[in-house]
Amino acid sequence: MALLKAKELRAMRPEDVRARFKELNDELMHERGVAAMGGAPASPGKIRALRTSVARIHTVMLEQERAGKTPAPAKARGPKGGKKAAKARSAKTGKKRSGTKEEKK
Repeated sequence: MALLKAKELRAMRPEDVRARFKELNDELMHERGVAAMGGAPASPGKIRALRTSVARIHTVMLEQERAGKTPAPAKARGPKGGKKAAKARSAKTGKKRSGTKEEKK
């Protein structure tokens, strides 16, 4: 099981990359199943090599997907963001806190 290089993957067509991804992912699931059943793997480093190859293919697939699309717009800050929200949160938590130890006595 030779590791796939990113340069080789980028040279492949997207359909071929997806097919290779599915093939290696299925092989990885099979090897994990064998290991879970208690069987000794034929090659001890095969699972690690498969995981690395699958991750590398996934990265290249995401790169190809993002290259075809325009960048996403910046996200608007929600109710949890900003200075006003932080001030409001601290005011709320201040009301919930009980007094000091001397006040409780």
